[in-house]
Amino acid sequence: MSSHVIQRWEPENPSFWQQQGKGVAQRNLWISIPALTLAFSVWMVWSMVVVKLPSVGFKFTTDQLFWLAALPALSGATLRIFYSFLVPIIGGRKWTALSTASLLLPALGIGFAVQDPNTSYPTMLILALLCGFGGGNFSSSMANISFFFPKAEKGTALGLNAGLGNLGVSLMQFLVPIVITSAVFGSLGGEAQHFTKNGVEKSLWLQNAGFIWVPFIVFATIAAWLGMNDLAEAKSSFSEQAVIFKRKHNWLMCWLYIGTFGSFIGFSAGLAMLTKALFPEIDPTKYAFLGPLVGALVRPIGGWLSDKIGGARVTFWTFLLMALAVYGLLQTLPHQGVGGNFHAFLGIFIVLFALTGIGNGSTFRMIPVIFLTHHQRLAARNHAGQKQAQTDAGRESAAVLGFAGAIGAYGGFFIPKSFGSAISMTGSPDAALWIFIGFYLSCLVITWWFYSRKGAEMPC
Repeated sequence: MSSHVIQRWEPENPSFWQQQGKGVAQRNLWISIPALTLAFSVWMVWSMVVVKLPSVGFKFTTDQLFWLAALPALSGATLRIFYSFLVPIIGGRKWTALSTASLLLPALGIGFAVQDPNTSYPTMLILALLCGFGGGNFSSSMANISFFFPKAEKGTALGLNAGLGNLGVSLMQFLVPIVITSAVFGSLGGEAQHFTKNGVEKSLWLQNAGFIWVPFIVFATIAAWLGMNDLAEAKSSFSEQAVIFKRKHNWLMCWLYIGTFGSFIGFSAGLAMLTKALFPEIDPTKYAFLGPLVGALVRPIGGWLSDKIGGARVTFWTFLLMALAVYGLLQTLPHQGVGGNFHAFLGIFIVLFALTGIGNGSTFRMIPVIFLTHHQRLAARNHAGQKQAQTDAGRESAAVLGFAGAIGAYGGFFIPKSFGSAISMTGSPDAALWIFIGFYLSCLVITWWFYSRKGAEMPC
């Protein structure tokens, strides 16, 4: 048996946790975090690349550029459905290493493709779809980390993994505009692309948007392979995990997670293009990183708050404030090119990102509590052992964490496409924003009825 496979794992046993479990869990968490950060960076890299493609000679339409920004989210969300079940089948250590290594394909592919403006649009679409490998990693990473921590610390651990992982979006949106302005890799990285703007000749190394991640991906892959663990207790087949599709609360939490994480990743993917469309005089690459940065940093706070006062209570107030924030955002938009306030627009978006981060943490805190309560109730009725209830709850909540992450990620496709469709049909994104308000209110009602009100079916 491999030394990386742990046979006995009892995080709910205080003695085991303090003497053995905590150190192992922390080590796996802190190797998982940078791997997930890189996954998010590669996943969302097109949100920055598309803004610069016209400058270096690519003749794509605005609608084609919106598709390139949106497709990674579509493929990432779809891959998450499969990734969410793979950790118990393959093992957390092995799958983290393999899935991290897969990021080399889009990173290298983009680096070579953008150097030639004759690269076909279908080729670019394929590369955008391959970036979905980064999106898929989230579900397997969260499912894996959920196995390592006891109930009392799951919210904080999952918040750290997801929050610092989400930070990869902001890191990418901050770093890419810097590295594409210089020959970071010298002659190895290829020649600069030259263009003229306002009568001034400029140079870009757009390939660095892909190449910059390659050495870090290699290092993270090696660290995961050598430093992480597989848990024998976490092993289960797809059929054992598939029971979640019969659980009502799986589907309800998927709906709520579309509202929180779907908004975070959708706004991350679409904000730069939306800013360019509404405020053409503004360079969105200077500001796009701010929202995802705030959203990622506050996600652990959402998990921590939920550990203290309850995930459902935090989620309820988050959705109420999100609906109000989108209404406020509507007041900042220009109409027919008249009016609008960019600074208020950006400020409210940053507030929205902060709320999505808190909601991401709180919804993911709710899931383990819901399924542990469910299995404890079953055990009490059937006179079964509490240890078996904890094992079953851990397996199901890990699968739900991954599956909800998959469904929620579709927001990364629908939000930028909603912006693009609303603008092309009406000249304004207002219609899309009103739909978002209605959706957030539906999430608020679900949270209150099932989870946060007095006498709720599953208080958490």
